[in-house]
Amino acid sequence: MRVESSGGVPELEDSRWAPRDAGAQGRRRQRQRRPRRGAGAPQPMAAPATAVQRLFEACREVFTGAGPGAVPPPAGVERIKSVLDSITAADVRLTSNMSYFRRVDPHGTPKITYLHLYKCEAFSIGIFCLPSRGVIPLHNHPGMTVFSKLLFGAMHIKSYDWAAAQQDTPDQLQGPHLAKVKVDGILTAPHETLVLYPEDGGNMHCFTAQNACAVLDVLGPPYDDGSGRHCQYYNVASSAISVAGSTIVPGGDRYEWLEESEPPRDFYLVGSTYMGPRILDH
Repeated sequence: MRVESSGGVPELEDSRWAPRDAGAQGRRRQRQRRPRRGAGAPQPMAAPATAVQRLFEACREVFTGAGPGAVPPPAGVERIKSVLDSITAADVRLTSNMSYFRRVDPHGTPKITYLHLYKCEAFSIGIFCLPSRGVIPLHNHPGMTVFSKLLFGAMHIKSYDWAAAQQDTPDQLQGPHLAKVKVDGILTAPHETLVLYPEDGGNMHCFTAQNACAVLDVLGPPYDDGSGRHCQYYNVASSAISVAGSTIVPGGDRYEWLEESEPPRDFYLVGSTYMGPRILDH
């Protein structure tokens, strides 16, 4: 934001425009002695950046210029994560008693609401609002680095990475693909930001709300069908008891077979207007 000074304009000294009478000369001297408007007055201070503005600026610096699949450097990941860790529901003006988090039908699957904050070619920022028992089905994030901050509530998270032998080619394979279970448990706010990468950290995940939940998400880069970043959904086909001839013992790594699927018919994701502090893209 540029603050322009409100100071007066100095008068020109030119004998051609000298007053012809003493009264005019006196009035001229009084005007010259009169202090200029705003002289010595403190300039207004710029308001501190909001939490979402700080997040936007961090994402812009970290993601701009990075190509699909290009993982930000550790310092960039830590910068975005640090900003997200400090953000609360109050910073985006959300509370658990808002209409987004109410179950209309106590027996059916509740709809999920998405609040759009910002999107460009390099990254997107948005909030998923889940009522109790709301589910975001198992899906992937191809070539993307994703930050997820649980603002409030508790949710069950199950996430996977492709097994090492299939990591580079799951999209070319037919039938179920072998995946390693990365996370399978309940996450309760407050909690540090989760980070997943194109090939690590739980690139495929599913969220199930235990109660009203809000998740602030950063995707870098965002989904784009034209660039090959299509959101693919999966079903768990069956559990595997061995990988490459090695038996998976209790307490060891878990593997499951994932099979591509269409989005569940009872999955309803609707958009709504974000009412929190605006992001200034300048």
